[in-house]
Amino acid sequence: MIPNQNYGNLKDSYLFYNIAQKTKAYLEANPGKRLLRMGIGDVSQPLCSAVIEALKKGVEDQANIETFNGYMPECGAPFLREAIAAHYAKRGIKLETDEVFVSSGASDELGDILDLFGHGKTVLIPEPAYPAYVDANVMAGNKIVHLATCKENGFLPEPPESDGIDVIYLCSPNNPTGAVCGSELLKRWIDYANKTQAVILFDAAYEAFIEEPDVPHSIFEIPGAETCAIEICSLSKTAGFTGTRCGYTVIPKALVRGGMQLNSMWVRNRTTKTNGISYILQRGAAAVFTDEGQRQIHETLSVYKRNAKTLMSALEEAGAWFTGGKNAPYIWMQCPDGTDSWSFFDRLLNEIQVVATPGEGFGECAKQFIRFTTFGNPSDTQEAAERIKNLLK
Repeated sequence: MIPNQNYGNLKDSYLFYNIAQKTKAYLEANPGKRLLRMGIGDVSQPLCSAVIEALKKGVEDQANIETFNGYMPECGAPFLREAIAAHYAKRGIKLETDEVFVSSGASDELGDILDLFGHGKTVLIPEPAYPAYVDANVMAGNKIVHLATCKENGFLPEPPESDGIDVIYLCSPNNPTGAVCGSELLKRWIDYANKTQAVILFDAAYEAFIEEPDVPHSIFEIPGAETCAIEICSLSKTAGFTGTRCGYTVIPKALVRGGMQLNSMWVRNRTTKTNGISYILQRGAAAVFTDEGQRQIHETLSVYKRNAKTLMSALEEAGAWFTGGKNAPYIWMQCPDGTDSWSFFDRLLNEIQVVATPGEGFGECAKQFIRFTTFGNPSDTQEAAERIKNLLK
């Protein structure tokens, strides 16, 4: 038996694993040192009370014969799919309930969804980009076209002039840069995908952080997206579900390629490969989309937005160049004096005990940038901001 040889094409270590190993080595060499973690984008605030109460109710339901649930529908419980479709309707997006699929989170879905396209496809990944996009396609044996963006163009990718692309990844607001695609840019990508018969995988995991009223939260706000796009979203950052795990994917029935409807293909995939998401978790997720749930989660999101303002203020005082923070929970900073990102990571760790994420892990074009998360505890963020400011001055 010969295993999947594509795994041999992966880089030796995953970005966040490498960060963890460096951090571990530092702590072993410097016991008692207090690190401020501004790297991995894990949330720090607890689940809101509406979700907690719904989770408790879900547990209680499982204790009574009248309300007990065994296997759940593989594509999602009707009550949650309906709640998500109603949430989209508030933005003027009309979805049928069975165009919504409940998942265990965006990261899982972004890898699993490649099943729809088979192997050996040509995939366009604008960079800087979430590294799992690249790794999942390396594992699948796909050809990756890296589309570099830069400081000068606001880290916003433009469609290429040539065709031959099968799958396009777009993330808005972007991880790591925080760049957001406006309606006109999204329309250009949609027109390109419909013309060339490509499929856009639109990662909307950070849409809840959008503050500007004219910035689309969903690609389906733009005409034509229903025939070329799949939208993948997560409650991890929106509602603090990083450890709870739940997300959703929208695949319109109008999306057809090669004579096959991708919606029905995904139904077949999910009913073969999954047994659905826990009833209890789906009850908690449904509470996110209630009026009270929305009010509460936006209170929590405001904590992270204040963190962003704290860090941005410190970087401005230090004279650093950065983007993000507004519309997104990440600060994307240019390393000082032309320093490469891993060298600056080491300097932050060793001199001021702050852990960040080196830009190099997000693509070759990001070697001189570093990412800070705003998901931390507010007091830690304040302290880290002061340390960073003093280091940079």
